[in-house]
Amino acid sequence: MKTVFVIAKDGTRLMPTNIRHARRLMKRKEAVIYRHEPFTIRLTRESEHNVQNIEFKMDTGDRHIGISVCSEKHEFVSAQYDLLKDETERHNDQRKYRRTRRNRRRYRKPRFNNRKKPEGWIAPTVRHKKDAHIRIFDMFSTVCPITNAVFEVGSFDTHALQEYEQNGVVLTGTDYQRGQRYGYETQKEALLYAQGYKCPVCGKSLLGCKAVIHHRGYRIGDRSNRLNNLAAIHAYEHTSKNHQPGGKLYNLKPEHHSYASAAFMNTVRWHILNEIRDKHPEIAVSHTYGAETKLRRQDLKIRKSHANDAYAMGKFHPKHRTATKHWQKKRRNNRILSKFYDARYLDIRDGSIKKGSAIGCNRTNRSIPRNNSNNERIFRGVKKSKGRVSVRRRRYSIQPGDTVLFNSEKHIVSGVQNNGAYVKLKNGVVTKVQNILLLKHEGGWQFIPAL
Repeated sequence: MKTVFVIAKDGTRLMPTNIRHARRLMKRKEAVIYRHEPFTIRLTRESEHNVQNIEFKMDTGDRHIGISVCSEKHEFVSAQYDLLKDETERHNDQRKYRRTRRNRRRYRKPRFNNRKKPEGWIAPTVRHKKDAHIRIFDMFSTVCPITNAVFEVGSFDTHALQEYEQNGVVLTGTDYQRGQRYGYETQKEALLYAQGYKCPVCGKSLLGCKAVIHHRGYRIGDRSNRLNNLAAIHAYEHTSKNHQPGGKLYNLKPEHHSYASAAFMNTVRWHILNEIRDKHPEIAVSHTYGAETKLRRQDLKIRKSHANDAYAMGKFHPKHRTATKHWQKKRRNNRILSKFYDARYLDIRDGSIKKGSAIGCNRTNRSIPRNNSNNERIFRGVKKSKGRVSVRRRRYSIQPGDTVLFNSEKHIVSGVQNNGAYVKLKNGVVTKVQNILLLKHEGGWQFIPAL
């Protein structure tokens, strides 16, 4: 059933209906579109306000959020929302640019009355994900007569989980108090001992050699400094070439997964519940734990998914279910103003075309001369394209990914050319911006069709 939410003429939230009934009401001019996501209509005539108990259930998470909205007989919504993956990197870039701007400003006398963080402060990247949970709940609570809500929260001991996964040992007593770096003065010393003083890339000994620390999960966005995400390697192997596809470090991955999701839940689980309780005192808000959800899901004999976990929570488990929708969070704007495009050369060794960084001097710092033993510039052949820096000096009303109308057909925009005068579509057609009509700016939650 495709659910349509209903708002009465006076603004009261009514019971949801199906798309067929909603289309019939709109055709008779008895209802108009109130909101597109979630799709909601507003009645233009008076109606009775008969509502039933509706339960909102959310499987909270660091990357994925599952929700289920159920009454005693029907499931109205089943969805999964995927959050942004690079939020930490974006905030790191923002901090870097802010410090650069501050260093260019005129001198001002230092002020130290703004160093105390307010009560309840949490990191911006964590606050963004916490707010996403609350926005999803508000999105449905404004159009649906929700009477009670259930959220899955969890308390995780990351230290104990990590030790059990790696060594199969349950920590007790003094072993619990001693971490992986116990007995070592530096992190590098503990890492070398854990590796047996051997390089994980070439297998040679690191004794008497200059070693550098490399993040194994750098390519997949894991920048944590836990020991199983670090690798001590020879300094001469930590080159830009080895970071490229096909390089020695490109496919080097962490030995064990990160516990960022567990740390996130430990930080914000009560922030989410308390804020929703304060904003919606008329709704009975409760919580459950993952162990209870797992047992209930197994009793219901449904497969593991974030939407099914949400369905298994609470007290309403109707047999009449709806199809699960998958949504991916997407940025509304591209704030990157400058992009660098590397030059491309012909590799005389195999005849392939490669970037300049892939056929470089491979020095690890500027104190090493370019003409060192690892220099590969000598293999550069004919230059196929020049390197350039593209600077975007204005914001365009049409963005890549937007849906536009061209020649009475819907198209997806792939780029903007000639200072915003022309638009390139995904089918390769380039046309003037006056010839198209913007239908939808692709931002916020992007729907992913089921495979």
